[in-house]
Amino acid sequence: MAVATRSVAETCAAAQRAARALGSASTDAKNAALEATARLLGERVEEVLDANAADLADEGAAELTPALRDRLALSEERVAAMADGVRAVAALADPVGEELEGKTLDSGLELTKLRVPLGVVAVVYEARPNVTIDCAALTIKSGNAIVLRGSHYAERTNGALAGIVRDALAEAGLPQDAVLLLAGGGREDLAELATQEDTVDLLIPRGGEGLKKALKEVATVPVIYAAAGNCHVYVHAEADLEMARRIAVNAKTQRPGVCNAAETLLVDATVAGEFLPPALAELREAGVELVGDERARAAAGGAEIAAAEDDDWGREFLDLKLAVAVVDSLDEAIDHVNRHGTRHSEAIVTGSADAAARFTAEVDAAVVYTNASTRFTDGFEFGMGAEIGNSTQKLHARGPIGLRELTTYKYVVSGDGQVRE
Repeated sequence: MAVATRSVAETCAAAQRAARALGSASTDAKNAALEATARLLGERVEEVLDANAADLADEGAAELTPALRDRLALSEERVAAMADGVRAVAALADPVGEELEGKTLDSGLELTKLRVPLGVVAVVYEARPNVTIDCAALTIKSGNAIVLRGSHYAERTNGALAGIVRDALAEAGLPQDAVLLLAGGGREDLAELATQEDTVDLLIPRGGEGLKKALKEVATVPVIYAAAGNCHVYVHAEADLEMARRIAVNAKTQRPGVCNAAETLLVDATVAGEFLPPALAELREAGVELVGDERARAAAGGAEIAAAEDDDWGREFLDLKLAVAVVDSLDEAIDHVNRHGTRHSEAIVTGSADAAARFTAEVDAAVVYTNASTRFTDGFEFGMGAEIGNSTQKLHARGPIGLRELTTYKYVVSGDGQVRE
């Protein structure tokens, strides 16, 4: 069974046993498991799509927004993209065993700092089945075992995908329990997972502020929060307005249900009258619901835009909805972003090198863009093969979490009989 029928504690203990074996596995063995995973995704695509169709047809999924259903839905193309991502991870250099530092101490001891796996990584995530494959690929390559707790909306799909990876591990002679999937239970199970101090080395929740808050109240294991993305696009006074329009529309509409989609558009007052009418008209044509402050509404031309509520500026809509505000200066834009953003991804569109430099220096976010869409914040786009999430904090990882972010280090010290005086 891909979905663990054991208790949370038993599942984590099994993952820890597997991690000990996987942590010392050769690069060739880990790559063989990844290549087998990619191959089996192609061979068993119908099995995956049948499971996905059953999840989508389930009455529970009927309450999902169109954007969230898009996250859940798979196609042959999306499964093929998963396989491509696995192959990309296999092609990356193995971080395990990398020598970070080496020196001879005054005592004559030889000190080497080596990169090593974390051990057991647990990931809690929403109805997005590709996360199952991305996370498993990254942890296998980095020598970690993983405990996955997906949404109940995607339970059948996640089970089929995890089953493929477990079969691939067995084919490569590696422990199947390096990838374990918990059924999507309630908050009690989540709290139990977050307190497995003896077996779980890191917990990564991928979800909104509600999940983050719930875990902060109970977690006793280390946590990296891959949480909400309230991302902004700021159109500066010296922006190329055609470029700004393309970036704003792409950042909002290309895939609105993901964490790197823009949720707020800020426009300098000097260009608002020229920029907003055509930009907002295109956004409305794409089905985007618009809310804005008084000045944005006044400059909207014929575009329909409702009055924004106070909490709209801090919301991650995850849907075809966008908040729009007019600001008087770069300072005001930076202040707005730092006050309402979630430290995920922020963008400025400008022809001014000075404005770009100030925005990138003063905005507190994991990724800051000049003249590009926020939608590029992604492990695959960043050349990491895949990602296990996007960290919105500063320790021990920030931004896309890839292979190296799933490792730590140890010091190996060799002597010839030294004792300390």
